[in-house]
Amino acid sequence: MMTEPTKLIKDALDKGQRALSEHGSKQLLQAYGISVTRETLVGNPDDAVAAAKAIGYPVALKACSAELMHKTEAAGIVLGIRDATELREAYQRVVTAVGLDLEGVLIQEMIAGQREVVLGLSRDPQFGPCVMFGLGGIMTEIINDTVFRVAPFDHIEALDMLSELRSRAILDDFRGQAPADRETICAALMALGQIGLDHGAVAEIDINPMIIDADGRAVAVDALVVLGGE
Repeated sequence: MMTEPTKLIKDALDKGQRALSEHGSKQLLQAYGISVTRETLVGNPDDAVAAAKAIGYPVALKACSAELMHKTEAAGIVLGIRDATELREAYQRVVTAVGLDLEGVLIQEMIAGQREVVLGLSRDPQFGPCVMFGLGGIMTEIINDTVFRVAPFDHIEALDMLSELRSRAILDDFRGQAPADRETICAALMALGQIGLDHGAVAEIDINPMIIDADGRAVAVDALVVLGGE
């Protein structure tokens, strides 16, 4: 019997998709134990309101489609929605603005945190699956503070990745905030490597950002799995 991650990838490939949607990407990550946001995929405003009530305001609303790799550029995301009225208005605005055949709309918990890191997977022609860890958010391309490891690697190597980051101080006590949960981040890095080893069809994975909140909890807020590997 096919495992759930394998079925998720196969179904996407059978449909001719170049990537998994954000929701599908997070389902894959979660199957490997990576911490992701609580979220619900909905198909109408009433279900959106019900999902937001269950999750608790404020929430984020995101258009969800395998074709939509850059939601902000397509006006496909609204953050910090505070009540049902705002949510209904945002739902209609996003669906109209995106103009794609959507898988649905994601109603997602808001993770409050000033610290952001990025995790990723790519395939090197010589070495195979390589895992990346770095400073995340909007500063990723500006500062370019990243480290890499070839999969597979163990917990000690994952900890070494964290210590090699030039901006590693953000993982410690930071402006009155708790140290980052290094165990969660290390587990995520090792899991990304395992996904690359288990699924040759996965060409790239981008988790950007993984937000670290004031209590040190590290959660993948946005994710993209690109297909077209081996």
